[in-house]
Formats: sequence, structure tokens, C-alpha cells
Amino acid sequence: MKTISVPTRATVSASNQAIFDALQAKLGFVPNLYATFAHSETALGNYLALQNAKSSLSAKEREVINLVVSQVNDCRYCLAAHTVLGKMVGFTDAQIINIRKGHAVADTQLDALAQLTRSITENRGKPDAALTQAFFDAGYTEASLIDTLMVIGDKIISNYLHSTTQIPVDFPQAPAI
Repeated sequence: MKTISVPTRATVSASNQAIFDALQAKLGFVPNLYATFAHSETALGNYLALQNAKSSLSAKEREVINLVVSQVNDCRYCLAAHTVLGKMVGFTDAQIINIRKGHAVADTQLDALAQLTRSITENRGKPDAALTQAFFDAGYTEASLIDTLMVIGDKIISNYLHSTTQIPVDFPQAPAI
């Protein structure tokens, strides 16, 4: 099987070089997953636009979704990255483990989000109706549901990219559960 390389600034197009420069300035490095999108002339910019789009969901809510979807899809790269990001938005190690299992025990609204996200992901877009109702009962709206689906789609793209390419993980490994 062909090994997929991780592009460098020197090997990507001029437009992707500009994105690499912006990522380097913002993050201090270009994560391998982002760099891998740069094999395509358009994929990195398109993916970052999707990932950074406005949302009715908070950063914490988006991290709940990212962690749950990455766990369901067993994506080592995204679990590692989102464990770091989860801590940055205020989750503890124990909370991150619970979220990855599909529960946010200390917060009923985030718990409803985690459970629905897990059901949507595991059931390929056909969630348990009771979990959808619990999501709305927890105070989420139709807009929240659509934005949840957008984040799930975003995370599935990156999970599949890593699962397909197996590029090196450049974040601290997430604990196994």
C-alpha cells in the first residue's frame, strides 16, 4: 500500500503556503492533519472554512461533538488533538473521558448533546428519537441541531482522512478507554 506523505510548506501550492503561514503564526506549527489536506489545491481552505464557520454552538459544545465523534470513529489523531482542545475550553481529564463515552455527567445540557451526537454517529444519521427529544428538552433548538450535524460532518471528514492516510499524530496521545 502506498504511504501518504505529510506535505511541507515547500511542497504545496502558493495558496496553501499562505494557509500554512497563517497556521504557523496562529498555532506555532502546522498540524499534520491540516497539512495532509494540502495535497489538494482546495481541500485545506475548504476544510478550514467549514471548521471555522459561525455556529450557534459554543466552543465547549463543539468540543463535546468532536470528542464523541472521534471516539465512535476510533480516530487516534482527532482524539489526541481534541483532548488538548477540550482542556483548553475547560474540561478536566475525567470529563473528557466521560464525554468520549457519550456522557457529560456534570452538565445535563452537554450530556443531552453528547448522547445525541453518539447516537447520530453510531447510527449513521438515524438517531434514537428519545435522544433527539431529550436534546430539545435540554434547551437546544432546531438551529442547534443543524449546527450539531455540521460539526459531526466536519469531524467525520477529519476522522476519515486520518483513518485512510494514517499520517503521524503530532499531539500527545489520548488515553485509551
